[in-house]
Amino acid sequence: MIFFILSTFQFQFAKVFGIMSEGRTGFWGGVTLGALLGAGVLRYMQRSKASRGSSLSPESSSRCNNDVETKKMDGTMVAKSVRAIVKKGVEELKAGKGVVPGLAMILVGTKKDSATYVRMKKKAATAAGIKCFDVSFPDTVSEAELAAEVEKLNRNSEVHGILVQLPLPDHINEATIVETIALTKDVDGLCIQNVGRMCLTGGPKAFVYCCTPLGCMELLRHYHISVKGKHAVVLGRSNLVGMPVAMLLQKLNATVTMCHSRTQNVENFVKQADILVVAIGKGNFVRGSWLKPGCVVIDVGITGVDDPTAKRGYRLVGDVCYKEAQGIASYITPVPGGVGPMTVAMLLKNTLSLARQSVGLSAE
Repeated sequence: MIFFILSTFQFQFAKVFGIMSEGRTGFWGGVTLGALLGAGVLRYMQRSKASRGSSLSPESSSRCNNDVETKKMDGTMVAKSVRAIVKKGVEELKAGKGVVPGLAMILVGTKKDSATYVRMKKKAATAAGIKCFDVSFPDTVSEAELAAEVEKLNRNSEVHGILVQLPLPDHINEATIVETIALTKDVDGLCIQNVGRMCLTGGPKAFVYCCTPLGCMELLRHYHISVKGKHAVVLGRSNLVGMPVAMLLQKLNATVTMCHSRTQNVENFVKQADILVVAIGKGNFVRGSWLKPGCVVIDVGITGVDDPTAKRGYRLVGDVCYKEAQGIASYITPVPGGVGPMTVAMLLKNTLSLARQSVGLSAE
């Protein structure tokens, strides 16, 4: 249609110039000038069309944006690299100071998931050259008995890190037991003084940071993801993940919004996130349509959902629908194989750090 209009315009332009000019030369000169002018009009219309296309609303842009390359943040691979560095550090500390980092792990009860986590941590620690101290109690142990065991480990010079596997039975106050751990042996960074030091700007530094949040930060660092000036949204406010990860993101100069179980219209906050960290324990809670195109997703949650096609009859999923995030998020952690392996790797790193600090060396 445009070609027909321009052709007609060119002919009429040529006709006018042919009349105004004398002879054949004048007519063909008009044709030439008309063609040139018509081509110019066509280029102008093309540029106007392109300009209109580039000024689509953000909503339209999001709907049309299905070509984002979503990259997997491979926690298994990054954790392997961290463990190798820790192993080398353990060997150097032993050779230079004659000190072997020691990690005590306390397990209360017979919960299969807790026992599995402790077994995984012990295996990883042993592989890195860390000496492990296993302490097990029945779920009927009293709070006083458990606290007395922690105090005993505090006095053991071969133990540099103490980990109490949570959760504990209902009759035991977890906060009381965590606070019994010596500040210099708080390998999971959960005692009040370590948390306080983490939150404050200036002053003494925390001996270590919480393992899972620290693993999230290591993933961002490894994949060269800039945090400064970005809007980070954290779903979940637990002492283990949500609260400390929000503080660490803020320390890296992100603008942080924290959402929780009482937050209304969570979807609206998620849509604003350049960096999204989710730790609420609800499988596939965050949908792909909630995500801001190009965002970075760190999925801390892990939930078993029924799947008759799976060998065990179920499969593990995160808090974010991984499949729906493809083509929208720029980076995302898989579940499993994302944050989980990083938590164990950071536990080993913290143990080495505490052992180094115990002999007057820097944390790293």
